[in-house]
Amino acid sequence: MTELHSPAHAAALDAADPLPTLRAEFLIPRHADEEQAYFVGNSLGLQPRGARAHVEEVLDKWAMEAVEGHFTGQAQWMPYHELVREPLARLVGALPSEVIAMNSLTANLHLMMVSFYRPTRERPAILIEAGSFPSDRYAVASQIAFHGFDPDTDLIEIEPDEPGGLISMASIERAIAEYGPRLALVLWPGVQYRSGQAFDLDAIVRLAHAQGAVCGFDLAHGVGNLELGLHDSGVDFAVWCHYKYLNSGPGAVAGCFVHDRHARSELPRFAGWWGHEATTRFRMGPQFVPTPGAEGWQLSNPPILGLAPLRASLDLFDRVGMRALREKSLRLTGYLETLIRARLADTLDIVTPADPGQRGCQLSLRVIGGRGLSGRAAGRDLFDYLARNGVLGDWREPDVIRISPAPLYNTHGDVSRFVAAVEGWRAA
Repeated sequence: MTELHSPAHAAALDAADPLPTLRAEFLIPRHADEEQAYFVGNSLGLQPRGARAHVEEVLDKWAMEAVEGHFTGQAQWMPYHELVREPLARLVGALPSEVIAMNSLTANLHLMMVSFYRPTRERPAILIEAGSFPSDRYAVASQIAFHGFDPDTDLIEIEPDEPGGLISMASIERAIAEYGPRLALVLWPGVQYRSGQAFDLDAIVRLAHAQGAVCGFDLAHGVGNLELGLHDSGVDFAVWCHYKYLNSGPGAVAGCFVHDRHARSELPRFAGWWGHEATTRFRMGPQFVPTPGAEGWQLSNPPILGLAPLRASLDLFDRVGMRALREKSLRLTGYLETLIRARLADTLDIVTPADPGQRGCQLSLRVIGGRGLSGRAAGRDLFDYLARNGVLGDWREPDVIRISPAPLYNTHGDVSRFVAAVEGWRAA
């Protein structure tokens, strides 16, 4: 048993893996004289080596051509956002016309709610999960208040009903049925950021629509992590960021999906000139005529320097495909779970579901030995010890360490190193 869980065994697993690591395509931070074991792709993905060339291409074009760079060459700036459209659509299971890279996640969420949250006296409510990412909750509460309703009564939060802060599908179904006549919008995460729980998105769409509610997803922790089929799911809209699993840099341009059935919708929206149909945009007329599809929700011309790194990352996803990456993710995270249960069962409690279908690559961990301040102190102590020893996860209050083996660049060897570091902390 010890041999099966040794660094040598981890190295053998890496050597035999059906999808060899693309680690060489990334810049890996170093700790002392070795590469870091970096498990924070769920917070900020590593820099693809190809990103610099795309950014420098834009800088060189700007230096040599200035404004003419909008109109010349294969990577001209006027249609630059189209360079990421098709690979992004492949990544999320959408039609190219259904996706757009623009703005930031919360800005896109507000823009989507302008169009898709249309509350009435009978249907003012939005349903989310309790403990949702704060920015989502702030956005939802502010939209409810902006429309003249009360977040105290019209923001409905489903509390966890399973150990570790998990929410069962049965609980979601009950809540949507109970509040259905009052629901204007069901807004749900693809993966819950703190627990790492992944949800059956197709089922949630069906439940919401059956009650007459609109359905939207925050896929910040889902895109680049799970296989998605947004078009076939029928979800009305989705938003996500590109700085996590999509490795596009801090504060990267975000993404948005609008289902094809809304492509020519007359729903109200906050309009801007880059959402105007391209063929007449530069006539500078007073009337807004939206581009059909997700592009019609654009406001301003896109930040070209911000889009450039996304091209490098999408090249890598296209090279191997999301299915192969997901299969490798299952192997890596399964190996992490196996080692924790075999060697650290008395030290770490795994919060994330054991069912691989209910999680992505992330395992959320708590140090065993109490909750509250004492449990948090122990967890924080372990987290700091790991960082001092070149193993980087991330911390989420009050007491969760998130470890996320990203299949593009993490290895079984990284996982083995994490477990050995925890054992070192335990023995210290």
